[in-house]
Amino acid sequence: MSDSAVPDQPATTSKKRRLRSNLYVILASLFIATTLRLFVIQSFYIPSGSMIPTLQINDRILVSKLNLAFFGVKRGDIIVFKRPPADKVDPTIQDLVKRVVGLPGDTISAKNGVVYIDGRALSESYLPKNDPTYNLAPTKIPSGDYFMMGDNRTDSYDSRFFGPVPGTLFIGQVVMKYYPLSHIGFF
Repeated sequence: MSDSAVPDQPATTSKKRRLRSNLYVILASLFIATTLRLFVIQSFYIPSGSMIPTLQINDRILVSKLNLAFFGVKRGDIIVFKRPPADKVDPTIQDLVKRVVGLPGDTISAKNGVVYIDGRALSESYLPKNDPTYNLAPTKIPSGDYFMMGDNRTDSYDSRFFGPVPGTLFIGQVVMKYYPLSHIGFF
């Protein structure tokens, strides 16, 4: 009867293989996570009440960057965007989240608490009751720009103050609230 034997491998070679393998896994994970964050989906935190009742202070949201590329921007979408240069209130704030109310080429106005697009009243079922939109003189939205407003109109610093936002500043569309667990929901 013959037994075949495998020579013992030095322990250092085995440790080096394991270390190299773990390093590859870590690098691949970092690459995938970075790629997803840059091009697909990103998480954000809500620091203010400008989107109440839709988004509460301290909610965590997921933002899809692909939705904008594949489906474009529609009125009513909730978008995260880079702070526009005309927003001089707090330069430490990097990103804002607001709802698309006016599209490129629209003429937007507000009177007696109602928003008008090209002279027609806009239905805004997402707004809290008795939260009026203050009067706004007719404003023509330039090509490539969007008129962004918070759902909490009495406590939102938005396009009514800093003007229309270029679509080039858009980061992505809010697709989900995921934290706290009692606020989970899709948009």
